Amino acid sequence: MDTCELCGRSPLATTVHHLIPREKGGGLLPTALLCKACHRQIHALYTNNDLVVLGLTTLDSLRSDPQISAYLKWIMRQAPGSEPKLRKSKRVRSKR
Repeated sequence: MDTCELCGRSPLATTVHHLIPREKGGGLLPTALLCKACHRQIHALYTNNDLVVLGLTTLDSLRSDPQISAYLKWIMRQAPGSEPKLRKSKRVRSKR
């Protein structure tokens, strides 16, 4: 069990998030250990292309993004084991 590097909740299972998506050349570049909820939320809000174009390629840039910042304020109050339901944004659904 680990601590999520984005929301700070622990102990919980984490997944590897490529800060620069693999399909954009980030396969061997830095990664972050994120809880499933945070990882899913990032990809529900943004496509891999969006993450690069918007510069959301560091933990600090993710934390300072208005949509992710609002999510983090909420998720940090949730129990570590909770996996909230989420819906992909219309913009992300239309780009896939």
